Amino acid sequence: MKGKWRVLLADDEPIIREGICEAVNWQELGMTVAAEAEDGEQALELALEHSVDIMLVDLNMPIMNGISVIKHVKEQLPKCKIIIITGHDEFTYAQQALRLNVTDYILKPANPQQLMGVLKKVGEELEADMQQEEYLDMASDQIAQNLDLLREQLLLSILEKRLEEKEVLKQFHFLQLPEKEPRQLGVIQIPGFFADRPLLKEEDQELLLFSLENIILEIMAPCSKLFLRDHSGFMVVMTWEELAEECIDEIKKMVKACLKVSISLCFEKVIGGIDSIPEVYRRCQDKIKENTSISPVIRRAREYVQDHFTEPDLTLEKVAESLHVSSVYLSRMFKQELGRSFVSFLTTLRMKKAAALLNTTDFSILEVAEKAGYDSQHYFSTAFKKAMGVSPKQYRNHIK
Repeated sequence: MKGKWRVLLADDEPIIREGICEAVNWQELGMTVAAEAEDGEQALELALEHSVDIMLVDLNMPIMNGISVIKHVKEQLPKCKIIIITGHDEFTYAQQALRLNVTDYILKPANPQQLMGVLKKVGEELEADMQQEEYLDMASDQIAQNLDLLREQLLLSILEKRLEEKEVLKQFHFLQLPEKEPRQLGVIQIPGFFADRPLLKEEDQELLLFSLENIILEIMAPCSKLFLRDHSGFMVVMTWEELAEECIDEIKKMVKACLKVSISLCFEKVIGGIDSIPEVYRRCQDKIKENTSISPVIRRAREYVQDHFTEPDLTLEKVAESLHVSSVYLSRMFKQELGRSFVSFLTTLRMKKAAALLNTTDFSILEVAEKAGYDSQHYFSTAFKKAMGVSPKQYRNHIK
């Protein structure tokens, strides 16, 4: 039976090669002599051609000496075990070879018992290397198959502050994530959805959450991130890039369009390193819990305004009509639950949109006014200066 390990004999003396061949029970060692070479150049060529596992090489060969052969083989066949064949008068050469990390050496003339012992040890090393490689491959496969789960567990450990910052950065590397501090943390929830639908089957609840998760991850696909559904029913996402407001708005709109539900979300910058993330997480949770304490009427009113604030003709009366309540009642509820008037809430949204456009686009002041929900540039400029303390033009110039 052919051996598992391929061997190359390289010596310029045929009698040495023949003696080695006859002295060894190759089958017992699980080896086979794949090729023989009589000079260094031929040895290198045959070693590469047969991808040998073991090479017995004489140090003093013509054309290319053994040291040069070993250097080239080590570069191109790093797993190959090299045994040098050397004479007593070649000790300096042997020292150089040993520095090249050869596996062992044999003195001429080769002693059969010594030769068998060295080759047996080399075979065991190859078996151990192969076993270790198999274990590493299995471990890599397991990690690849469970990468998402491992990343979830890492985010949970960060949120619960169970790891030191140094260990977290090591885990980032291990799980193929950016080896630096994240920039932002977001918390997302469907407020009161299941409470309003007590008869919804468990599998339907899970399907809804799965769909929500898919929408979030699809929109955020370009970002490096960690994602988790935590024990409190929140979806948590940590990113290495700061999400644009447009991206966050797109998540809300897509969820509403596809799933017919509204979500509460809060995204905050991570300032203060990895150790500050649990505090950011807690603040986001608190803000969402505060949001869920708002009555359904005001929640729907706020969502309506957020969806339509760029329309110049949006009024309290129009929002009240869409919700089938009186404008007086809606106005009172706005102040009572949000601590501000309808006009103040609407103006804040429009100013935020205008500031973002002035900061990130070259739109004219008139175009910015129209996209922020104003049909008059003069009225927009007056409102902007009142809210921001400077005119739209001054704000843009200051940003630049």
